[in-house]
Amino acid sequence: MRILKKYPYTLLLALAIWVVCLIPIPDIPMKEISFIDKWTHFLMYGTLTLVMLRERHAFSWTVLLLPVIQGVLIELAQAYLTTCRSGDWFDALCNTLGVLLGAVIYRGVVRIRE
Repeated sequence: MRILKKYPYTLLLALAIWVVCLIPIPDIPMKEISFIDKWTHFLMYGTLTLVMLRERHAFSWTVLLLPVIQGVLIELAQAYLTTCRSGDWFDALCNTLGVLLGAVIYRGVVRIRE
């Protein structure tokens, strides 16, 4: 319960990512945009990382492993636990790149404020 009180937005966003990545998605409205799915993964995990680091009030490379692991687990869940989605290692790569982008942005903002 203490973790829920300490990191409510991180947990809510992580849960939302799990739900969005495991439910069936009808026709994508912006499918004409190249790699829209990959951009979505990139932005979801960049945002998750920014929120996580902001709530934590400290930067740690080891903490960044959590969203990377989540991204890989979601892709495995899509591949082996759903019939409506498929796991994609390129999605996992985009998740990881999003985490790195979030970390870089967070570090830049922290340095500007110091």
